[in-house]
Amino acid sequence: MGKIVLAGGCFWGIEAYFNTIDGVVYTKVGYANGNTKNPTYGLVCKNNTGFAEACYIEYDDNIIKLEQLLSNYWKVIDPTVKDRQGHDIGTQYRTGIYYFDGKDVEVIKKSKENEQRKYKKIIVTEVEPLKNFYDAEEYHQKYLDKNPNGYCHIPKELLVK
Repeated sequence: MGKIVLAGGCFWGIEAYFNTIDGVVYTKVGYANGNTKNPTYGLVCKNNTGFAEACYIEYDDNIIKLEQLLSNYWKVIDPTVKDRQGHDIGTQYRTGIYYFDGKDVEVIKKSKENEQRKYKKIIVTEVEPLKNFYDAEEYHQKYLDKNPNGYCHIPKELLVK
């Protein structure tokens, strides 16, 4: 089983999107790579905790490889925009790829380099080891399943399995 944490704006859409991908076996949303303990949504929204809204993903690497997951990730973000995706603005909405295993770094960097060829602007998506991850509050988990008309910067047609 592989695991990765991806930040791509509001975590509701990222989680809903990755739940449509064959080989993804588990997701949860939370707060990644910040500088306080036990953050809450309210604290993270103040833009002073350093956390990114992110989605923890476990995937069966016999069904989908990290390269394919990342290829899907690039489709739903604008990696050249700092601290924003869609209508959401703030440091918690930055893009980031946070890894558990150093062996994934080469795959991630190659994927980012390949994606950069599509843009004139520099990709600002962070690539860092996962320092910490705190689960978001329960009402955020599978939010778009519970609230199908909720806001999402990802086109709705990509959220249908």
